[in-house]
Amino acid sequence: MVDAVTTYLNGALGLYVGTLVWYIVLVLAITLPLLIAVAFAVYFDRKIWAAMQMRRGPNVVGPFGLLQSFADGLKLFLKETIIPAGANKGVFLIAPMITFTLALIGWAVIPFDANLVLANINVGVLYLFAISSLGVYGIIMSGWASNSKYAFLGGMRSAAQMVSYEVSIGLVIVTVLLCVGSLNLSDVVKAQSGGIWNWYFIWLFPMFIVFLISALAETNRPPFDLPEAEAELVAGYQVEYSSMAFALFFLGEYANILLMCAMISVLFFGGWDPILPFAPFTMVPGIIWFLLKIAFFFFVFAWIKASVPRYRYDQLMRLGWKVFLPFSLFWVVLTAGFLVYFDLLPTKG
Repeated sequence: MVDAVTTYLNGALGLYVGTLVWYIVLVLAITLPLLIAVAFAVYFDRKIWAAMQMRRGPNVVGPFGLLQSFADGLKLFLKETIIPAGANKGVFLIAPMITFTLALIGWAVIPFDANLVLANINVGVLYLFAISSLGVYGIIMSGWASNSKYAFLGGMRSAAQMVSYEVSIGLVIVTVLLCVGSLNLSDVVKAQSGGIWNWYFIWLFPMFIVFLISALAETNRPPFDLPEAEAELVAGYQVEYSSMAFALFFLGEYANILLMCAMISVLFFGGWDPILPFAPFTMVPGIIWFLLKIAFFFFVFAWIKASVPRYRYDQLMRLGWKVFLPFSLFWVVLTAGFLVYFDLLPTKG
């Protein structure tokens, strides 16, 4: 009896350890390429911005300046971390860690291909919405813990801005879920399979525009970079940060931008689905299509950053509450009414 129990426990322990090791491998397989992608995203963001302003951009460190981001990272790593004398040291150091961690764990439910996702959970959309909602805490904590008026104002601005535009993002996601009938992100992609004419950016085009603009505001990207607003707040909530603490904010910001690009691709552009459902398009692996779509939307983000002037704060709030909120509510009701009237609501089972 004792031998049987021992054998069972050893087998269960081995299975548990094997499963744990497998998940660690999967996490590293997503995290390490993501960090490298963030480094190159910073480089391409600067190059696109430079090209639109008719200058060179990074072009010294490495071939074509490709290693510039790694040189900047090394410089920040070697710098001294300076904590203001009046700051709350614990909260001051935890804030950038929260921002960076939340930016990474959101990728757990993003499907890169038909069977390539870390956590294929049935509430993936709610998981992403919860992670994006928590992101505001890192910024608020950094603004308060810095004990600086500039940082505090930047943190308060960011809290109001992110909460305002999360409402619009939530309503946009509701319209997509009405069409899909599932909270699973893989199901959202499968519902759009069959080519570009099935993608939701055609059938829900106004909601796609609302989501794109709200994603810019959610990630504090120009023209909605009011929390940083260097002309007014001297970089806002991160003004007192240096060294790796600043680098974590920077990495978290770009990881969030890439995550929003991935969400746009999944919700409106078919995720890994090819543009047309026949050769040679179907011969390209799904993950390549997905990465190409992310790259395209990152280019759109950089394009907007280089060409659109910053909003005033009252304009930002007016757009979120007086334009996007009522319009999104109207479109949810319109979409639901259309699906019910024509008996197009998706069924499960």
